[in-house]
Amino acid sequence: MISITNIAKGFSDKPVIEGVSAEFETGKCNLIIGASGSGKTVLMKCLVGLITPDAGEIMYDGENFSHMNDEAKKIMRRKIGMLFQGSALFDSKTVEQNIMFPLDMFSHDTRAEKQKRVDMVLDRVNLNGAHKKFPAEISGGMKKRVGIARSIVLNPQYLFCDEPNSGLDPQTSLVIDKLIREITTEYNITTVINTHDMNSVMEIGDRILYMYQGKKEWEGNSKEIIFSKNEKLNSFIFASDFLKDAKDMRMLEVSGKIDEKRNMDQLLNG
Repeated sequence: MISITNIAKGFSDKPVIEGVSAEFETGKCNLIIGASGSGKTVLMKCLVGLITPDAGEIMYDGENFSHMNDEAKKIMRRKIGMLFQGSALFDSKTVEQNIMFPLDMFSHDTRAEKQKRVDMVLDRVNLNGAHKKFPAEISGGMKKRVGIARSIVLNPQYLFCDEPNSGLDPQTSLVIDKLIREITTEYNITTVINTHDMNSVMEIGDRILYMYQGKKEWEGNSKEIIFSKNEKLNSFIFASDFLKDAKDMRMLEVSGKIDEKRNMDQLLNG
């Protein structure tokens, strides 16, 4: 579990995130959502140590990440996997070489041991036979799966995903969501996801943190979000009339009143 307490960060005396406290649970998909400029990206960068917060504490399973020295942070980062928004693959390296890169950087395994690990994670993301392909030769969805394979090749305890469905069609996005959820539960990883994808919110939102203007505005899960009365959250999630109607229908369905409404509509419409 990762817990944060009163995290604050600003740039040029302008606050970006203020007093954010939350818990990101192990074995769960923890989502951070919010409009552009809400502070969610800065928060994630603080979590992984790319940015040092001005105030507050970040705890990784009881270890104070905020107060670690550089050597301790380096050791902790080996326990962290990252899935970048654009996959961030090396164009000049094959799929196999891209995935092996973290092993070359951080492990002392033999070549055979590294190859075995690469084969295993490629099999896990259903990319058998793609070892020798280059990024330019595979689809966007396959690139995301290569990114996921690389992010778990060191067997991390913590996985951070920055807009994992960016640039993907809805069907492929669902495949990636399903894969991230499966990996999270299988390996009991603490997974934190930055996303704008409302399908992800509804499909895999075990825990959801909604950021608004640098502050935590709402926290809950994908079921609770349907019934939320937070106006800012509802304006963000259900921006269109279509989605607002869908929310109303879902609320009726969950409450068991959907058949009652359908019967009434039939009476009114003859």
